[in-house]
Amino acid sequence: MTDLLIAAGVATVLAMVGTPILINWLRSHGIGQQIREDGPEHHLTKVGTPTMGGVALIGSAVAGWLMAHVEATFTTRGLLAMLTVCAAAAIGLADDWIKVRRRRSLGLNARAKMAAQLVVAAGFSIAAVTWLKVDTHLSFTRYNSTGINLGKVGWVIFAVIVIVGCANAVNLTDGLDGLAAGSSTFTFAAITVIGFYQFRHPGIYRNPAPLDEAAMAAALIGGCAGFLWFNAAPARIFMGDTGSLGIGTAIGVLALLENVDLLLPILGGLFVLETLSVIVQVASFRLFRRRVFRMAPIHHHFELLGWPETTVIIRFWILAGVFTALALGSFYADFLSRGGIG
Repeated sequence: MTDLLIAAGVATVLAMVGTPILINWLRSHGIGQQIREDGPEHHLTKVGTPTMGGVALIGSAVAGWLMAHVEATFTTRGLLAMLTVCAAAAIGLADDWIKVRRRRSLGLNARAKMAAQLVVAAGFSIAAVTWLKVDTHLSFTRYNSTGINLGKVGWVIFAVIVIVGCANAVNLTDGLDGLAAGSSTFTFAAITVIGFYQFRHPGIYRNPAPLDEAAMAAALIGGCAGFLWFNAAPARIFMGDTGSLGIGTAIGVLALLENVDLLLPILGGLFVLETLSVIVQVASFRLFRRRVFRMAPIHHHFELLGWPETTVIIRFWILAGVFTALALGSFYADFLSRGGIG
């Protein structure tokens, strides 16, 4: 338990201290966000707001996780997971840098960005089945809870889809001040609780490194919370793709390692809704030349309906909290079904 508190505490403090330093540095170098021209009109006032705040968010989380190991031993699962998150954040950093250098709202070429994400996700997945010997069964709340074995190749493909899907889902959600950071805090809180329960009940969950994974999630809670202090509306800094890709990848990777991959659509329910809104919008327009929403992702739809930005953000945070409660309720119900011991 101490490891989790250290990870979260150190990450929070570093994010609170490091983010304003980063803001000042970015402003002094004229590094600001470019806003998409087809977005809500009032978003144009945000042009020039410092971006790439994910450097402080992910950086503080990494530091918090490292400090949690002052007396604890590093695990190969934890190291692989954190390296994967840092690699995804690096892709986002490259994308953000191109945006600010070329002064446009588009960064890396879409194909290049997706290819890089696939490489990172595949690297983790292949290492996980060959090096970590992860279980290849589909799981809902615990080890092999479905009885469906994907095999090594099938699991690698599945894991890549999960990781890339999570990364881009969080990226789509990151369209309003503090929306992605606040929502992700709920998800990481659930992942922390699940990891701690798996640590306390190894006979049920059979996870060889649950405490290390929980410490990583706790560090990300701290990073998100500390960064949110400056990212809340009106934002003084945006996380950019550096933060959103790093956060999304972390959610996917930790869910896979904790064997709750099928619980993930509930854990990250808000991110699923945001992604589905884009899929529905694109499919409807291409098939019927009609839009279902005024604008996608769906948070922009509610803005254009007249909801103030802060109202959309807070209500979506509430939704994220509800999904988190449902996921933890499902996890605990399964725990009780096993007699609450193990």
